[in-house]
Amino acid sequence: MTITHPRRRVGQTLTALATLAGATIALTGCVPNAAPDAESIAVTASDTDCAVETAEATSGTVTFTVQNDGSTVNEFYVLGANKLTIIGEVENIAPGASRDLTVQVGPGDYFTNCKPGMIGAGVGQAPFVVNGEAVETSQEDDAVIAQYIGYVKSQTEELVPQVQEFVDAYQAGDDEEAKRLFPLVRISYERIEPTAEQFGDLDPKIDYRKPGALEEGIPFTGFHRIEQDLWLDAAIANYSTPEKDHYPKDDLVALTPEERAELGDQLVADITELKDKVAAPDFTLTLADITEGAKGLLDEVAAPDGKLPGEENEFGHTDLYDFYANVEGAQVAFDTVRPLAEANDASELVTELDERFADMFALLDEYGSYDAGFVFYDTVDETQRAELAASLSALSEPMSKLTAAVVK
Repeated sequence: MTITHPRRRVGQTLTALATLAGATIALTGCVPNAAPDAESIAVTASDTDCAVETAEATSGTVTFTVQNDGSTVNEFYVLGANKLTIIGEVENIAPGASRDLTVQVGPGDYFTNCKPGMIGAGVGQAPFVVNGEAVETSQEDDAVIAQYIGYVKSQTEELVPQVQEFVDAYQAGDDEEAKRLFPLVRISYERIEPTAEQFGDLDPKIDYRKPGALEEGIPFTGFHRIEQDLWLDAAIANYSTPEKDHYPKDDLVALTPEERAELGDQLVADITELKDKVAAPDFTLTLADITEGAKGLLDEVAAPDGKLPGEENEFGHTDLYDFYANVEGAQVAFDTVRPLAEANDASELVTELDERFADMFALLDEYGSYDAGFVFYDTVDETQRAELAASLSALSEPMSKLTAAVVK
């Protein structure tokens, strides 16, 4: 399997972006994003409800300010008309805290939803209507969006053969090789996961963990179902603990070759479908998709079922690979919109993000690399995890301001 070195890829992306952005701005000679300020809507989230101030808005940039009045961490979603496609989300809203979600939305039907505890089907799902004209973007916006879409496509194109090689080893019964490939094959996916989440049920089929699948009543498939089979002894031990005693145990047996074949083939098919969807001529993103996606990648790390608490890869303990890939993906998204932020007089924010990314990578580098391998996360003690959490929080705070700095 060929894994392109991440640092080299980021550098190549930045070089291409700098050339493209410089040419675009020189051509127009104007400051982009002169649209009116975002419409602001208050949301009150609780353990049982999700009260949105108004059920309609005008097309364009909309900021939802979500206040969590509940007793548990919460998240807020704007969903498409099918109630599955994620238009935007903000996670990890602690009790008593408030966080913003800024999205660019065109006219149409949407739904809003909260998810107390960040698991399950959520509460308070309600229709939300957007009226007005189609969202227009400037030439500078279009160039930046095209640059990022190109990056997403490249990641999915790399992902398909990598997953095929991983599945081949798994289906052939070469468990040691499959275990070696497992964290590496997930790198490209973890860099672009917010994009996959836009396609309804694809991300749940590819990357849901067992608790999430059970909560939503869907089959447990994808990367983590294979992870459970490869590290079966660890899975049995993990789900034998008192706090997980309520989970069913009937799937804690080795899969047959036929079951492995079906599971592996489905993962390849789902990844291939993802590649085809982002390559479709009508696939597009908004600037807010990019900036909120960057924030979402960092939220993925900090989530209660994420990498920081060691729950993402609960059997293989390869969370640091995912952690690194999430931060890389956030950095690429940030670099893609950098020229727009600088043009909007947000140079101080850009400088701060550069410094916080450097700090985060320097700390992660202490634990290994893709080439040399990262330490298993169950060997990272609580003091070290707290240090990682502090660095991640220092990065996430300025990242939460990026959308407002870019989308006007």
